[in-house]
Amino acid sequence: MAKIVTNALDLWYGSFQALKDVNASFDEHKITAIIGPSGCGKSTLLRVFNRMNDLIEGVRTSGEVYLDAENILQPHADLVVLRKKVGMVFQRPNPFPLSIYENIVFGQRIHADRLTRAKLDDIVQESLASVLLWDELKDKLRIPALRLSLEQKQRLCIARLIAVKPDILLMDEPCSTLDPQATQRIEELMRELKHNYTIIIVTHNMQQAARVSDDTGFMLLGELIEFGKTQDIFTAPKDKRTEDYITGRYG
Repeated sequence: MAKIVTNALDLWYGSFQALKDVNASFDEHKITAIIGPSGCGKSTLLRVFNRMNDLIEGVRTSGEVYLDAENILQPHADLVVLRKKVGMVFQRPNPFPLSIYENIVFGQRIHADRLTRAKLDDIVQESLASVLLWDELKDKLRIPALRLSLEQKQRLCIARLIAVKPDILLMDEPCSTLDPQATQRIEELMRELKHNYTIIIVTHNMQQAARVSDDTGFMLLGELIEFGKTQDIFTAPKDKRTEDYITGRYG
């Protein structure tokens, strides 16, 4: 079942059109990878889904983006609710300069009222366990999060999102700063998380897209050239431009 649907989506940065007539459907509880060369609009498309592009001066958007059948581009859309429902993991881990514990409960302190200490403790344990960090960190919850390894920081950032119970996880090059072993572990985590979340990942790593995603979209110069099952995109692409990209002829 579709979780997000885009219809005739266009986006401009001033006079530059970054997205051109994007039509796609992102299924619930699946991992969708967006691939393409640098500057093709991948990250811009990702940021449409939580309206992060709105923070950039001169951005203009047209078309429709439906999340659970509600058009999130409507002027009256509640962006606080939207960004609680649609969490984002960035290219470089960005834990707050707080303890591990306070990183996890940060969103709960904003979105929820009068949570008891016992409830916050439960949220921390559940969130860290969901990213396979509880056993590693349960005795270190008061240490600064900035002391963690890069992989642990990225997992912590995912746990911080999970703590506020989103529906969708957006991941913008989440493994680009990690070594191959850490990348493998984050990919394993993504496969586990898709049972409870809808995941959309932007990646330059085509091997990663092939390994972890159920569906793949190929973008070029702001257009969504091809979108479908990952196996089909990588073994029998319908568009010559897709074939040229995944075979390394350009990009």
